[in-house]
Amino acid sequence: MPAKLGTEGDKGLVEDIHGPIRPVAKRHRKLVVVVDDSPESKVAIRFAAARAVHITGGGLILFHCIRPGEFQHWMAVADRMREEAFEEAEELLSGVAQQLHDYCGVEPEMAVVEGDPQEAMVKYLESRDDIFGLVLGAGDDGGPGPLVDYFTGTAISHLPCPVFIIPGTMTYDQVDEMA
Repeated sequence: MPAKLGTEGDKGLVEDIHGPIRPVAKRHRKLVVVVDDSPESKVAIRFAAARAVHITGGGLILFHCIRPGEFQHWMAVADRMREEAFEEAEELLSGVAQQLHDYCGVEPEMAVVEGDPQEAMVKYLESRDDIFGLVLGAGDDGGPGPLVDYFTGTAISHLPCPVFIIPGTMTYDQVDEMA
């Protein structure tokens, strides 16, 4: 028969749950959301912005990852392609940032990195000590998407923050009601 909560066999658990409440330190906590052109990303972005506004000391980071160039034979061409990719990413994030400011008043940070999206995200999350959570949009058809698939697998046990998965089928009205 399993021990009841609060019994001698479960005392350590109860003490952990009901330990002294520490004073809440003033801190900055930010949500990170992946920005791309997918419909599920747009829903996740809206959710993250609306939640960031409600978190004390909260903020939002718009994250975009550029995959490494494949034209390694001509360095000048690869460098120009990389520059163009960064310019396009910054334009995308600036446009999203303006829309979010108009929507809820949040002024997000922007992060553009180059590399494998999963590895780049893990490295980015580990480099920051102010991350409250990672917000991902799940695909609305054909599976959850590569990032959701990756971060709900074994990688999740090594993350320094929780992961919020927003169904891609949610409407903006549903997001607004929840936030």
